[in-house]
Amino acid sequence: MTMTYKKILVAVDGSKEAEWALQKGIEIALRNDASLLLAHIVDARNFPATEAFNSTIGDNSEDYASELLSGYKEMAEKADVKEAATIIGYGSPKVVIPKDLAIKHHIDLIVCGATGLNAVERFLIGSVSENIVRNANCDVLIVRTDKEE
Repeated sequence: MTMTYKKILVAVDGSKEAEWALQKGIEIALRNDASLLLAHIVDARNFPATEAFNSTIGDNSEDYASELLSGYKEMAEKADVKEAATIIGYGSPKVVIPKDLAIKHHIDLIVCGATGLNAVERFLIGSVSENIVRNANCDVLIVRTDKEE
């Protein structure tokens, strides 16, 4: 049985692994004639505490996300992906990606980079990619960079 993906969500955060995830997402989209949704989640859970000190943090985060997504969308379009869209979400990426965006946009594959969290952080809070795998109702591909990267 051959699985065909039609709507692929690529979660990006600006890391090298996110770029690898984007490349893998583009390859899969081209093979399947699928559309891409490029998503960046602004983790706004800490904004209330930091806003008291600096009201531009939220604006800067959104500007960064817009610029990042614009560049990634351009890469997908240059590769001739059928359709590439972007979305900026707010909240915990662990929740927003699998429980909100994937369901709302009828995603059949989520592609994301593996995280670089250390063992203690993974033990205490778990990685974003781990939570996506556990909570998604669709297939998930975790992409790692080459060891030499």
